[in-house]
Amino acid sequence: MTKVSFYILGSTDPLDRQQFACRLAEKAYLQGHQVFIHTEDQDQSEAMDKALWAFRPDSFVPHQVLATDNKIEAPVLISHENIAPPKLMDVLINLNPVQPLFFSQFERLAEIINGDEAIKKQGRVRYQFYKDRGYHLDTHQINN
Repeated sequence: MTKVSFYILGSTDPLDRQQFACRLAEKAYLQGHQVFIHTEDQDQSEAMDKALWAFRPDSFVPHQVLATDNKIEAPVLISHENIAPPKLMDVLINLNPVQPLFFSQFERLAEIINGDEAIKKQGRVRYQFYKDRGYHLDTHQINN
C-alpha cells in the first residue's frame, strides 16, 4: 500500500513549494528512485522543468517533461496529465490540487502543502481521502 507523506511548509510563496519539490526530487533521485512529479497544468510543468535545472548551482537531476511523442529516458518525469506514467516509477510528488487517479501504483506519495489557504483546503480534502481509505499517513512540518 502506498505510504503518503504530507510536507507542510510555513510559507505562502509558491516558489518555496516548487523549491521544496525540487529538493525532494533530487533526494529521491540520488537514492536511486524513479520520480514522477504531477503538476497542475502546462505552465507549472514548464516551471518545474526550469526549476530542476537551476534550483542549486551544483545540482543535476536528469528529468524531462512527459509528452505523448517523446522517448522516456530520464529517472524524473514531470506531467500535468491525469494519466499514469508509461513506465514503473516508485515516488510520486503531487503538486496538483487533487489526488492523481493513479497514485496507488507508487510506493511513496509526497503531498506538498504551503500556507496558501486554497492549497491548505485542497490538502485537507486529500488527507481525508487517503485516511478514509486506510493509507498510512505521516506529516512533516518544514520550516523554510
